[in-house]
Amino acid sequence: MKPFKIAVVGLPGNWSTEILADEIAAVTGFRMVIDLHKVAAELSPPCLHYQGQNLCELDAVIIKKISATYSPNVLDRLEMLRLMESCGVRVYSKPSEIIRLVNRMSGSVSLARAQIPMPKTCMTEDPEAALKAVHHYGEAILKPLFSTKARGMQVLRAGDGDSRVREQLGNFYAKHRFFYIQQKLQLPGHDLGLVFLNGVYQGAYARIAHGNSWNTTIEAGGNYARAEPSAQTIELAQRAQAQFKLSFCTVDMAETEAGPVCFEVSAFGGFKGAHEGLGLNMANAYCHFVLTELMQERYPKV
Repeated sequence: MKPFKIAVVGLPGNWSTEILADEIAAVTGFRMVIDLHKVAAELSPPCLHYQGQNLCELDAVIIKKISATYSPNVLDRLEMLRLMESCGVRVYSKPSEIIRLVNRMSGSVSLARAQIPMPKTCMTEDPEAALKAVHHYGEAILKPLFSTKARGMQVLRAGDGDSRVREQLGNFYAKHRFFYIQQKLQLPGHDLGLVFLNGVYQGAYARIAHGNSWNTTIEAGGNYARAEPSAQTIELAQRAQAQFKLSFCTVDMAETEAGPVCFEVSAFGGFKGAHEGLGLNMANAYCHFVLTELMQERYPKV
């Protein structure tokens, strides 16, 4: 039986990237990590080259990370992976679906259209409208449209006075040119990551904030723990991830006094949270899911 060639799109040296590549190599004997920064694509005929290899000769690639930081450049890298699909390479998850999530506004609009409860949110280019939103919310989180792990986010407080808030908004606008302002919720010291593989719920972990930090990310000193979300929270996360046809994702949620809310659906997170918080090896599970799909395609049942 001809072995499958499955590569990982990720960051060389990154824990989640390398552990996924290790799992694939253990089963297939083939190991490749693709750094999209070093890929060259040609349109006619469609072909992508990386370190002297023709990536169109692969059977599949699994996207773990596109970039260490989010920016509009990430969209260009995903377009290269859409080109790879046209060569007949299976790409997990589909780049066309991930594109809808990389821009925070695009993902949020999709969730809002599906009536998924989210924190109150204002999106605008107008500084005066942004200031009015901060007054309305009292406390708000100002977020870049392209960011991950809370990078570039800041807290705005109406109580600091208009002069201070205008200064914060002005500095932000000079760099980002667009305001995404979300009401700051009173959280119980943690938020949740609910893990899904091919749309099937796998479990949930909590990100517990360090000290009095508003930010629960591990980069801000938070830590992972097992979580047992309510049935209502799981059902809401299920509906949220169903808006995007992803092979693997996590749904960032919070359980508030008013009920569960969804912050975002992520196509890139979850491995370390599932490992440290739940003891789940999602890299292994993801690898076997992809192999099963490829086997069914190569050897369809008669």
